[in-house]
Amino acid sequence: MPEKFIRLTDQYYVSPQISLDDVAIAADQGFTLIVSNRPDGEMPGQPPSTEMEAAAKAANIQYAHIPIDGRGLSMSHISALKSALNEVKNGKALAFCASGTRSVILRSYSEATDGRSSEDIIAEAAAAGFNISPHAQALESLAARTEEDE
Repeated sequence: MPEKFIRLTDQYYVSPQISLDDVAIAADQGFTLIVSNRPDGEMPGQPPSTEMEAAAKAANIQYAHIPIDGRGLSMSHISALKSALNEVKNGKALAFCASGTRSVILRSYSEATDGRSSEDIIAEAAAAGFNISPHAQALESLAARTEEDE
């Protein structure tokens, strides 16, 4: 597996920007979903989402474009990720952005809305090499909000 595919869990990996060739590698590694968290045109030379989606479909992989820009993420981003993951239940997802960090944070917020503790989420990210501890308060707020809704 390419070193840039970073395991968060057995079902969720993150990566810096992937290439069109990486899509075939992802298919060979059993990924069933690719999630792009990069807005189109964020950096010169970045493959457009339409090309990434076409490569994913050609490799029989589901594709979701959930771009997160400088304004940050919202509940609609979280809902879109949950929806994409639900379509490939028990599948293996590869999410990417410029460094992998936005993809980790998006999944972390999604996990928090499921009531998972911020400590567990932060520890999981740290084990994969990502420091998301500055998001602890937001994660706790999302988890608490979820508990109130139940």
